[in-house]
Amino acid sequence: MERRAEIGVFGGSGFYELGEAIETLRMETPYGPPSDVITIVEIAGRRVAFLPRHGRMHQYPPHKIPYKANVWAMKQLGIERILAPNAVGSLQRHIKPGDIVICDQFVDRTRHRDDTFYNGPITTHVSTADPYCPQLRELAIQCARELNLPVHERGTVVVIEGPRFSTKAESKWFASLGWDVINMTQYPECVLARELEMCYVNISLVTDYDTGLVAEGEVEPVSAEEVMRVFSENVDKARSLIRLMIERMPEERTCKCDEALKGARVIV
Repeated sequence: MERRAEIGVFGGSGFYELGEAIETLRMETPYGPPSDVITIVEIAGRRVAFLPRHGRMHQYPPHKIPYKANVWAMKQLGIERILAPNAVGSLQRHIKPGDIVICDQFVDRTRHRDDTFYNGPITTHVSTADPYCPQLRELAIQCARELNLPVHERGTVVVIEGPRFSTKAESKWFASLGWDVINMTQYPECVLARELEMCYVNISLVTDYDTGLVAEGEVEPVSAEEVMRVFSENVDKARSLIRLMIERMPEERTCKCDEALKGARVIV
């Protein structure tokens, strides 16, 4: 397929459109169809593909999102860079609802997800020591500062299976380990992008405090309704940040994300 866009955006909960579509694509992949139709929008003269990871009707819960189809579809369009906003809960008091965290690490606590493109016959071990693109992370931080957004320049997101929220005991455990935010969709999306040698950056928008702080009487237990309410109130922050990042994004990739498969394959 000819290149149809250069940048991809996965919209999170409550983030279902990026702008007026100049083209709408219904795609098929070897892994089935993606979550929804992909819309192509133009921002700062650049073609951007937008896909809501849960679908526009939020029909896919986190553990049922077709992650492989979504990422593969972006690759089919010729995309090299993916911007991935999502809703997260805070595990630490100093990270407040409405803040943005540009994560630099994740911890996978999922259990049942199809999380690799490489199931043989050539064994492939892609490094995720630093799972997020350093060039895009720096760009996100700079743009967030320029917009005067409350940004945390690094953080570890723990990804749980879902669709249930954590127990108080689980949440307190995650917080005690020093992890910063919690989410249900970062894994395996970011790893699949790395396996296809695409740049990927996570933009975490904090919607709530997770349940670990409930034991101390500080906050109410998290609910889906509250997550969606806060995210809807703050989605313009994410949209403004993404638009500015696209405007400021250099043409050339200076990271090594496009070398992810170099030395990763076991050939005997």
